[in-house]
Amino acid sequence: MINIYTLGGYEEVGKNMTAVEYNGEVVIIDMGIRLDRVLIHEDVEFQKMPSKELRKIGAIPDDTPIRNKKVVAIAFSHGHLDHIGAIAKLAPHYPDVPIYGTSYTIKLAKSEVKSEQYFEVKNPMYETQYGEIVQVSENLAIEFVQITHSIPHSSIVVVHTPEGAVVYACDYKFDNNSPLGEKPDYKRLKEIGKEGVKVLIAESTRVAEQTKTPSEAVAKMLLEDFFYYDGMDEKGLIATTFASHIARLQELIEIANNIGRQAILVGRSLAKYTGIAKQLGLIKMKGSRVLRSPNAVQKVLREVSQARENYLLIVTGHQGEPGAVLTRMANGELYNIGKDDTVVFSAGVIPNPLNIAQRYALETKLKMKGVRMVKNLHVSGHASREDHRYLIKMLNPENIVPAHGEFRMLTHYAELAEEEGYLIGRDVFVSRNGYKVEISR
Repeated sequence: MINIYTLGGYEEVGKNMTAVEYNGEVVIIDMGIRLDRVLIHEDVEFQKMPSKELRKIGAIPDDTPIRNKKVVAIAFSHGHLDHIGAIAKLAPHYPDVPIYGTSYTIKLAKSEVKSEQYFEVKNPMYETQYGEIVQVSENLAIEFVQITHSIPHSSIVVVHTPEGAVVYACDYKFDNNSPLGEKPDYKRLKEIGKEGVKVLIAESTRVAEQTKTPSEAVAKMLLEDFFYYDGMDEKGLIATTFASHIARLQELIEIANNIGRQAILVGRSLAKYTGIAKQLGLIKMKGSRVLRSPNAVQKVLREVSQARENYLLIVTGHQGEPGAVLTRMANGELYNIGKDDTVVFSAGVIPNPLNIAQRYALETKLKMKGVRMVKNLHVSGHASREDHRYLIKMLNPENIVPAHGEFRMLTHYAELAEEEGYLIGRDVFVSRNGYKVEISR
C-alpha cells in the first residue's frame, strides 16, 4: 500500500509539503512556507522567526503525522519559497536525511539554511541531474524530470515504488518556447506513463481557467511591445516582477540595453536569485547593476531620480508587500516617485485576500501620486486546464490527488479528472492538510 500524507498546500496556495510512504519508508517532497501568513515579502529574513510561531499561524506545514516515520529522502521540486522556504525549520526534524534537487534549487536551499538562527541543518544536500534515478532505499528511488515553470531548473518529481510511480507535478506548465531554452521532457513523461503511474499529485492553482497557459515568449513580446514603442519616450521607468523569475529579469535587462538605459535591480532577493543564476550561467547581467545594501539603495536611487531617463529600475514589491522597495517608494521613501514615472507590473496578483488588498493599496497610493501604471505584462508559470488534461493523458495515472490550492481549486481539478473518466472517492482523492490518503493495490 502507498500512503500519501497531504501536509501542506492542500488548503491554500503555499506552504507545500507532501510525503509518500511505501512499506514503512517515507520520501518527503518540498518544505514550503506561506508568505502571506507572516505579512512578509522576499526581502525579509523570515528564517529568524521561531518555528513554533510560524507553525501556529499556519505559515509552515505541521509535519507531526510523519515525525516518527522512517524518512529516507527529501526532494525539492524547485526553488520557490512556497516549496523550499521551511527547510531550516523542518529539515532538522530529520537529521542526516539527504536532500536532493537540481543545482539551482539546491543552491537556493543552501542560501535559506545560511540565514537560520535557531537550528542547525545537518542534512547533506545533493545536486541531481535530470533523468538521474537516485536509489534512496531498497524499495524507493527518486527521479527529477525536466519541466518548465517561472524559475529555472524546475522538476516533476517521481518516486518509484514496486507498485508503480508516484508523480508530483507542483508547479509546472508546458512551455515549448521558453527564452531560457528549457523544454519539458515529454519523452520521459510518456515513458513513465507506459511504465505505470500509481498516483499523480498535481497542482490545481489555475485548473479552473479553460485554456492552455501561454509561453514565457508571450510575456517577452508583451514587454517588448510596450518598452520599444509606447514606453520609449517615458522619463522614469520602473518594472516589478518576481525576484526568482530569471527569464523575466533577463528580458528586462536586455530591453534596458536596447533602449539605451541601465538596468538597476534593487533589493536583497533580486541580488540573491540573480547572483546564483549568474554563477550557473543562467542569466547575463551585461550593463546592469544590482543594489543590495540599504546605504547603496538610498544613495543610488537619489542619483537616479536626477536623471530618470537614463535608467530602468527593476524592483521588488509587485504584491504591495509592506517593506518591499516599490511599496516604500509609494510611501514616499527612497525615491520621489510621481507623475514623471511609469510603473510596469510584470507579475500577476497571487490569489489570496491579503495580496489582493495589499496590491489595491499600493495601486491607490501610486495613482494618488500621478504615476502611470501598466499592468499585466505577464504570463503565469502555472498550468491551466488544458495543460493538466494533457499531463493526465500522457501519464494515465491510476489515482489522482489534487494539490497546491484552496479547496475550491482542488475540487475544480477533481471535476477535470471526472471529465477524463475518473471518479471522486474511487480514484480521485480531495484531501486537506494533515491527512493521509491510502492507495490500495
